Amino acid sequence: MSEQGENLFKTALGELGGVLARIDESRIDAACRMLADAGRIVVYGCGREALQVKGFAMRLYHLGLPVSVVGDMTTPPLGAGDVFLASSGPGETSTVLTLMRVAHGAGATNLLLTAQAGSSAARQADFTLLIPAQTMANDQGPKKTSVLPMGSVFEGALFLLFEVMVLKLRDLTAATPEAMRARHTNME
Repeated sequence: MSEQGENLFKTALGELGGVLARIDESRIDAACRMLADAGRIVVYGCGREALQVKGFAMRLYHLGLPVSVVGDMTTPPLGAGDVFLASSGPGETSTVLTLMRVAHGAGATNLLLTAQAGSSAARQADFTLLIPAQTMANDQGPKKTSVLPMGSVFEGALFLLFEVMVLKLRDLTAATPEAMRARHTNME
């Protein structure tokens, strides 16, 4: 690997570490408790955030939690006692805002992951987990803070955050690694 390539990895990893270090761990714990106690969990994200959210949904399923992804034909209706987890780094994604209104109207709790504390989605959320990372809302000009393009640092932080949340949820739910593995699909 060239020195330039190595420096890019170090820079990107340093940026991700800096973002994750600024997330309030007590808020992570509270979000995990909400998910562990939910009757049902439905998740949603747009674009590349959707990929991270769907990966998290898979792990929630492995933990034995009742989870679905918006858009799947088997997604149940939400109601009181349920959690709608949405990711919107910029906090202004029209689809997320609409789905949050639907979930709220049905009595579900809106759990938002965003980088924009003052966004429309954050104002609408019942609980916000702030991930202080560059997104497409601030990836140009003097607001640009990452070597990574567009919302990549937010999306990368989501992946690592979700993996830590899985570990915390594993403890909360007393799921064993063996039980998690037993829930992994055999249809691959």
